[in-house]
Amino acid sequence: MKKMIWAGLLSTVTALGAAVGAQAQTSVPFALDWKFEGPSAAYFAAIDNGHFAAGGLDVEISAGSGSLDAIPKVATGAFPMGFADINSLIKFKDQNPDAPVIAVMMVYDKPPFAVIGRKSQGVSTPADLEGKILGAPPPDGAWAQFPAFATANGLDVSAITVEPVGFPTREPMLAEGKVDAITGFSFSSYLNLVRLGVSEDDISTILMADHGLQLYGNAIIANTDFAAANPDHVTAFLTAVAAGWRDVIADPEMGAKAVAMRNPAADVALETRRLQLSIDGNVMTDYTMANGMGSIDPDRMAAALGQLAETYEFQNSPDASMYYTDAYLPGSDALMLK
Repeated sequence: MKKMIWAGLLSTVTALGAAVGAQAQTSVPFALDWKFEGPSAAYFAAIDNGHFAAGGLDVEISAGSGSLDAIPKVATGAFPMGFADINSLIKFKDQNPDAPVIAVMMVYDKPPFAVIGRKSQGVSTPADLEGKILGAPPPDGAWAQFPAFATANGLDVSAITVEPVGFPTREPMLAEGKVDAITGFSFSSYLNLVRLGVSEDDISTILMADHGLQLYGNAIIANTDFAAANPDHVTAFLTAVAAGWRDVIADPEMGAKAVAMRNPAADVALETRRLQLSIDGNVMTDYTMANGMGSIDPDRMAAALGQLAETYEFQNSPDASMYYTDAYLPGSDALMLK
């Protein structure tokens, strides 16, 4: 009888402990900029490998529909945190200075904004775009930076025919020769074209960061009301994100498989390669290898704001502190990528 009573008490204590543990997990919905592909693997790795849970967080990730998508979601409080293009955030904050949203961790130190062309259609360099047809989705983050890119390269924009296209039709139109080039993220558009049967030798990737742009790329953004009320949760979230990136840097195929668990249509080999392209081109830069991920260089940000001002008329005096803060970043050791 005593054994039965003890077993019952032990079972009750275990159940109560599990319930308390579940209650201790804070729900943090996270809005991505795009669908579940290789570059989103770090966030799924942070779930699967227990990094969010270790920080007391229960994170559910939602796909997005473009680089601008997460900003209003976070600003309105529909999502406490998200992933978005910081240049789009800068413009949003300039137009909505009281909006409670700010970048708290730089992820793409080198942005993937690119013009992707077909060499067989005469597009290999920025100057080749004049006289050609450029397909651009209006909400696309790369298209948002095209005016600054054009200015930096002295392009005559009036000599470029811009064809508004949808995200689903962007690469197919280039593959079919209906446009000569497109704007997009380097790691996504390139591999989408390969999957459509375009020869890799025929694809030209013109990375805007290699042609005059000082801009940063995508960052983790947070609702400032949520962050002020839950600073430890935000820091725990960023700590887990950095750990997730370390995991997928060490094992990109594991990251691609984590994506495929959520996106059955994903091809693991293709997403492994897409992830590796984002790691090499956008995340593991000279700056992040020396300083860890997450922070920004103030001088570079000042230059980026000046570059944005060349083609965007600020309604208010640009102020980097309105768009980015490092207040929630964990210690430097937690931010190192290797």
